[in-house]
Amino acid sequence: MAEYKLLLPSMGEGVMEATIITWLFNEGDIVKEDDSVVEIATDKVDSDVPTPVSGKIVKILKQKDEVAKVGEAIAILEIEGEGNNTSEETVTETPASAPDAETLKTIEEPLKVSASTEFSGDLYLSPLVKSIAQEENISETELKSIKGSGLEGRITKEDILAYVKNRGSQPAPQAPVQQAAPIAQPVATSVPASTITAAAGDEIIPMDRMRKIIAENMVKAKQIAPHVTSFIETDVTNVVKWRNKNKAVFEKREGEKLTFMPIFVKAVVKAIQDFPMINVSISGENIIKKKNINIGMATALPDGNLIVPVIKNADQLSLSGLAKAINDLAYRARNKKLRPEDTQGATYTISNVGSFGNLMGTPIIPQPQVAILAIGAIVKKPAVLETPDGDVIAIRNLMFMSHSYDHRVVDGSLGGMMLKHVHDYLENWDLNTEI
Repeated sequence: MAEYKLLLPSMGEGVMEATIITWLFNEGDIVKEDDSVVEIATDKVDSDVPTPVSGKIVKILKQKDEVAKVGEAIAILEIEGEGNNTSEETVTETPASAPDAETLKTIEEPLKVSASTEFSGDLYLSPLVKSIAQEENISETELKSIKGSGLEGRITKEDILAYVKNRGSQPAPQAPVQQAAPIAQPVATSVPASTITAAAGDEIIPMDRMRKIIAENMVKAKQIAPHVTSFIETDVTNVVKWRNKNKAVFEKREGEKLTFMPIFVKAVVKAIQDFPMINVSISGENIIKKKNINIGMATALPDGNLIVPVIKNADQLSLSGLAKAINDLAYRARNKKLRPEDTQGATYTISNVGSFGNLMGTPIIPQPQVAILAIGAIVKKPAVLETPDGDVIAIRNLMFMSHSYDHRVVDGSLGGMMLKHVHDYLENWDLNTEI
């Protein structure tokens, strides 16, 4: 028998560690190849870790709520084969190799753009370390004084906890003198949570981990970006007719449902191509114009939480390709099968509030994006139509759209014109469009 170390796999750019949520097997249990053995959580997504080999779990190295680094062993399995307990062949079979300097530079560049508003982009801080720093009111100057023991000198959980323990006995670090420091991303003011006394009969429900992350991100988003929202009502009768004509054929051919979302995404992509300054982010006093068009798709989960999987390079996909990508992401989101990279890199987001029967909404812009579109329910209404013989009233399929945008870089003209182009593409949808 040989020993095999199950390692925490790579989970996408910028994700260097994860928290163990729960083990799906116990020590002594037999697992088969590709069995999901443990649930883990990052600040992006919850996911399962499968085992690449069959064997018996002889030792669990990382317990519930403990943090593991990418490439670190989280369990030891006993597998068929010859060798000593520390067989080099089995131990190094699937480890995540340490990234070289060039790879680290590639990983860290986007992090500097989307860094937490409490700290600048000069430091890489994992979600756990960042959370501890915020709870202990550790300044960025103090963090820079901590000698990290992690990869490339990064601060680990152990480093920051050791600093907190010895903090009182250490002299306060002096802030370095800088010349002409650039204006950084606006700092979010920390607002203490109000404490309310529960009345008799009230139920107290602690927030789960994901709800805490959503709450924190939403507060920061509103503090960072001055939101403006424009509204428009769109006649989507042609869109409804086209989908009714093609949905059965598409499902028979592809084995998948044809929803309205691929059509909405297609119209948004065209409008972004017309107005590329919507597809940007802000870094200090600089505007970063994105090359790729990656569409975030706000998705409600069965537990009531929200996640935003990302359709990468949506401008390069056909309607059929968009439909498949959307169905795949939605399915995996609702079944906790998303990978961390599936929720990263969005440059613009769509939220379909109409799926809950809502007519319209005022969505919050996910940072570091600068705009988000909310799509309302499609409702049959009487509408005035212009004809060669005069105006008539007809029953049409109408839908509200609301466009929230960051007034720091998107003025009403740009935000409004972009919304109008989405409107025009949907109203003038060609009934002969191929799927």
